[in-house]
Amino acid sequence: MSYEKVSQASKVLIGTKQTLKALESNSADAVIVADDAESKVIGKVLLAAEAKGVSIYKVDSMKKLGKVCGIDVGAAAVALKKQ
Repeated sequence: MSYEKVSQASKVLIGTKQTLKALESNSADAVIVADDAESKVIGKVLLAAEAKGVSIYKVDSMKKLGKVCGIDVGAAAVALKKQ
């Protein structure tokens, strides 16, 4: 499951802005987006990840994704940084 990928990753970039930056700089190994996030929020992330050929994983909850990342709010998208 993708929550496990996040919890085991050594470097996680949290949020759509940080995820987009990682994609633009080719430093993202994978992207994880929450299904309950608004499509206008994660749309750019999905397009950028597809264009760069980065794996996209989906999880069901922004709240759970934020919690796994160690923050008290929900996260619409996170990037797992390349080693």
